[in-house]
Amino acid sequence: MRLTALFFLLLPSLAFSWGQVGHYVVCEIAYEELTPEAKAEVDRLLELEANGESFASSCVFADFPERQRPAEHYVNFPRNTRSVATLTCPMAEECVLTAIPRDAAIFRVDSLPDTTRLRALKMLGHWVADVHQPMHTSFGDDAGANRIQTTGACEGNLHATWDSCILETLLGNDHREIASILRASITSADRREWQYDGPVEWANESFQIAISKATQYCVPKEGACWYEKTNFILSPGEEQKTIEIRPSYLKRHGKTIEQRLKQAGVRLAALINRSVAAIESPPGKPGN
Repeated sequence: MRLTALFFLLLPSLAFSWGQVGHYVVCEIAYEELTPEAKAEVDRLLELEANGESFASSCVFADFPERQRPAEHYVNFPRNTRSVATLTCPMAEECVLTAIPRDAAIFRVDSLPDTTRLRALKMLGHWVADVHQPMHTSFGDDAGANRIQTTGACEGNLHATWDSCILETLLGNDHREIASILRASITSADRREWQYDGPVEWANESFQIAISKATQYCVPKEGACWYEKTNFILSPGEEQKTIEIRPSYLKRHGKTIEQRLKQAGVRLAALINRSVAAIESPPGKPGN
């Protein structure tokens, strides 16, 4: 499948919460990037699932059938933030930046019950994907662009545009095929560059995309990123702005979406690989 073949043929599906397809793609790429030892451990834990869940499908557990730990799917920043520099949540006690190391630490503890470690693995897969979606590293007053309406090629809001519309309009919704095509374009140099940084760098990359002029999320002004040129923040009850999503917007940001999906997959795999390599099974591990 050519990545742009469906550009004008498929309508975007906004029914999925990085929508469902995006999460599947990230974890499908990650699974194929695992070492044999890590893949064996992931498969062993997934055998606990009665419905024979794959790693890709397990990565939407945090969203379906009900949203788990809602405050940890994103991170909000003050509007005068220039970059992400620390593994902290400036506007809350918990966020995606604290969720990733927390669940990674749980997954590494072999003495914990397998059910606990499996849950941490499933959450970890979701968090790493979320932090690579630019609208998940944003501002709280507009709810991460959920309160920016969109018309044109993506009807709805700007958050959904980046969650699902760009991806599904340009690439379709066959996550295995998308993952296979994207993974084939990942080079050895990409892997070397991507696998040794961490959540702070991942979040900062997303944040810089979010506040860039081309994204049309906010308006750079006076050292901050305003909701609109004449309105610093969106206050309760105020009219929400609307932007038009043209085919040129999709074309411009399609490559960004592809890059973020690939980076998330490689980095998630590297995190799991390192975690499994660090596991030491103590004698007398309790039953699960």
